[in-house]
Amino acid sequence: MTNATATEVWPGKAYPLGASYDGFGTNFALFSEVAERVELCLFAEDGTETRIVLPEVDGFVWHGYLPGVEPGQRYGYRVHGPHDPGQGLRCNPNKLLLDPYAKAIDGHFDWDQSLFGYNFGDPDSRNDDDSAASMPKSVVINPYFDWGVDRPPQREYADSVIYEAHVKGLTQTHPDIPDAIRGTYSAISHPAIIAHLKEIGATAIELMPVHHFANDSTLIDKGLSNYWGYNTIGFFAPDSKYSASTTPGGQVQEFKAMVRALHEAGIEVILDVVYNHTAEGNHMGPTLSFRGIDNAAYYRLVDDDKRYYMDYTGTGNSLNVGHPHSLQLIMDSLRYWVTEMHVDGFRFDLAATLAREFYDVDRLSAFFELVQQDPTVSQVKLIAEPWDVGPGGYQVGNFPPQWTEWNGKFRDTVRDFWRGEDASLGEFASRLTGSADLYEHTARRPVASINFVTAHDGFTLRDLVSYNEKHNEANGEDNNDGESNNKSWNCGVEGPTDDPEINALRTRQQRNLIATTILSQGVPMICHGDELGRTQGGNNNGYCQDNEITWIDWSSADKDLLEFTAAVSELRAAHPAFRRRRFFNGRPVRRRGSEGLPDISWFRPDGSEMSDEDWDSGFGKSVAVYLNGHGIPDLDARGQRVTDDSFVMCFNAHHEPIEFTLPPTEFGAAWQPVLDTAAGPGEIDQAAMVKGATPLRVESRSMVVLQAVPQ
Repeated sequence: MTNATATEVWPGKAYPLGASYDGFGTNFALFSEVAERVELCLFAEDGTETRIVLPEVDGFVWHGYLPGVEPGQRYGYRVHGPHDPGQGLRCNPNKLLLDPYAKAIDGHFDWDQSLFGYNFGDPDSRNDDDSAASMPKSVVINPYFDWGVDRPPQREYADSVIYEAHVKGLTQTHPDIPDAIRGTYSAISHPAIIAHLKEIGATAIELMPVHHFANDSTLIDKGLSNYWGYNTIGFFAPDSKYSASTTPGGQVQEFKAMVRALHEAGIEVILDVVYNHTAEGNHMGPTLSFRGIDNAAYYRLVDDDKRYYMDYTGTGNSLNVGHPHSLQLIMDSLRYWVTEMHVDGFRFDLAATLAREFYDVDRLSAFFELVQQDPTVSQVKLIAEPWDVGPGGYQVGNFPPQWTEWNGKFRDTVRDFWRGEDASLGEFASRLTGSADLYEHTARRPVASINFVTAHDGFTLRDLVSYNEKHNEANGEDNNDGESNNKSWNCGVEGPTDDPEINALRTRQQRNLIATTILSQGVPMICHGDELGRTQGGNNNGYCQDNEITWIDWSSADKDLLEFTAAVSELRAAHPAFRRRRFFNGRPVRRRGSEGLPDISWFRPDGSEMSDEDWDSGFGKSVAVYLNGHGIPDLDARGQRVTDDSFVMCFNAHHEPIEFTLPPTEFGAAWQPVLDTAAGPGEIDQAAMVKGATPLRVESRSMVVLQAVPQ
């Protein structure tokens, strides 16, 4: 690392933004349209600060090149410029600022007065305390890494199973992972975690936020922490909190090694990214980076009084996606993670905010246009959380082609169906078959629907069938936080019970929800630990609980549920009938020598086909569906027409067993049971056969899947 007292500075270049090491020295470039002068601050290991005025400015980019500055150098900026909060101007050179393009960040925030641009108790005042001692520092990184023969798995959406996971929550208690690396990127790439992902058929791991984030002072004061990480302050920097490395910048090499190991196992890496807001909060928040660099360029401000921030996210601010440099920041970040870090896709938190170029959500906004034409970003997986908290923010089904979406309607409908709500049968059928009503009008296919019943936000799967009410007392907000309308059902008793009948019902319900998610058309997503019976004790808002409440307890894993999940995932992987690339149309599939059968047919339990009146009855809780596996309108990797076995799926959300009469023999002469959520491991006799048009008992609140026996 360089001697931080070196002051030789050359003009350098305005592009790329950030700190770029070339093997000889480092180029520094920072955008600020309002700055009058910018100081680069270099920090020695003992904390000594050396300030260097950046000598050049081109197109509002301040830049300079320092020969001899090497990876590991810690730095920050001080921006001199106007301070007039009423006009949205908040420059203050007494506040050390993180580089928005920092590739790594070292240290943590000491939440004292110096981090704030006003004096506590007087938000209209100005505070000039120097914040350097309380601020983490940006770090110059070594961009070179031996990727070997790394190649992205490039899984088709239709063949994908996504596993949403938290770096620490997934690995912190795993007995096979060494203590020194638990909770880190290295732990994610440990053979034990990779083996688990492959066992349950996960083809992609979707990591909750790993962009460097701030730990809120309000939570620290309560003895809690920002566990989820939806509080980003560094859009290019993998968070050092998840790194086993103690060297500044070492987290970058560790993250790349994790990606390389997952790719070697055929597993994609998707990042949950938070570009809709930053950790600086509202006008009462700290001055950490963007606010002090160019407040009005980076944030949406209230037109009538620019002291205040537009807030479509519930976090105090919203990024100004109407400004070209904010858009450039997002696009540069996305490209960096794809090209330099080799990630395979992104899930965009509160993505509706990114579509608010002016006020309303606009799917033709500049952000989507940039993504559409970008040759790098447009080719990876793009998943939207299609809502925010602003007016008109619920946008499920309204994102442009090329995007997939977390299907919140799938989650709500499947929960309602299996807890026995009336009038849910028709919509359940729509969700099971890929939600054509949401996606077909934008020329998208079933894979536009990311199907899930649980995610990090809300009950775990086990808690969903064990609690009617949230139990968030540990969060310190008198149980007022978190969603109150959970569409959950405790099966008769709130929380843990020794009642064997209730526990058996809860087991069936977990299997029902897992099987429905994985076997529905679209892309299934499993929330980490659901396949193991993970519980949070009824806490449905674990954002602040970095402890045993949210970590997977591997010692109490439900091995039967794990085995069941693996079996369902294997069934999906083996049969294109469950992962169609096109929507059903109900028309006959022509076969040689016959008129053919419809690609899909729906049946009442008595074996007759469903009528419009049956769908609209309001009290129906049972239905069977025939999936025609012949002539699926797709080609395999070799260009051959796909042909699969046909299946019948019987769903019974009624509180009593029901005799289902299987479809007439022209649909199948005989059927073989391959899945039964009421049966334990090894209890299904897969050698048994059921003739067509004969009765089949389906237990209360359970589902059975049967495969056509080849004639």
